[in-house]
Amino acid sequence: MPIALRDDVMYILLNKIHQGDGSGKHSVDFQATDFTGRNLTISDFLGHLDYLEQKQYIDAEFSGNAYANQEDVPDLVDEEEVDFRVANTFGAPDGPLPHLIKFKKAQLTAKGEKMLERMEKNPPNDMEKGPSTPIATKDTPFLEKVMLRGELEDIFDARDLTTIVYRTMRDLMTTEASKAVEAELHSEAEENASNKRLQEEIAKLWHDDNPIVAWLSDIRPPLKFDADTFIFRIEKEGGVPRGTSAEKVIDAVFSATKEELSEDKISQVGEFLPGKIKDMWEAA
Repeated sequence: MPIALRDDVMYILLNKIHQGDGSGKHSVDFQATDFTGRNLTISDFLGHLDYLEQKQYIDAEFSGNAYANQEDVPDLVDEEEVDFRVANTFGAPDGPLPHLIKFKKAQLTAKGEKMLERMEKNPPNDMEKGPSTPIATKDTPFLEKVMLRGELEDIFDARDLTTIVYRTMRDLMTTEASKAVEAELHSEAEENASNKRLQEEIAKLWHDDNPIVAWLSDIRPPLKFDADTFIFRIEKEGGVPRGTSAEKVIDAVFSATKEELSEDKISQVGEFLPGKIKDMWEAA
């Protein structure tokens, strides 16, 4: 079953693993209090660790099965229920996960260090208020396309920048045209059951989860601005990271999005885009 990848949990895990003695791989003692108020399940915790290892943000030593089923494991990582000492629980009589997994040692990779550095400069908003808005694993194929083509370090940047590109595109479009794009994504989801979740989540990114922005998109007439302003908005609102450019990000989002739309909608969207941006859309 897919888990939801959350940037607040990723930040906590990376920061905790970073707090070693600097001598390479080291044991990591996760406590339940590290995740207080996060409503985190044990399977979610293990899934996040597995994702960081799979994507080479950490170099870790595991044993056991990170996805084993265990009916008697508490649903929540609650400090009153579980002493969550993952590093030392394998085979321990008092450990909550003795036959699930042993998290022996870990260290951040260079890629993980960069990701943590960016998160420290701009911590997840929900670190202050509890659980964050999840990035569902079902999103990952689309977001990874954006990440790779846009030369981004992680899917969190891909998600945030996709939202800004979509927002800028919608500002140029009529409400009717914008809703038609969203409706097609939902329609495609109904017709293709195997890809339904992916399509629905792309549609949510298009709609924008900021209620004020979404509401303004519904009531305002289309704006008019040139290609330079389009690029400027992505650079400034999106905070494009070093190592890439607004143009690369725009092209990545355009390319991934066109793969989800019909030729009719692709043509319709292009009619609203100015100059160089329209050329980028058609060439993507």
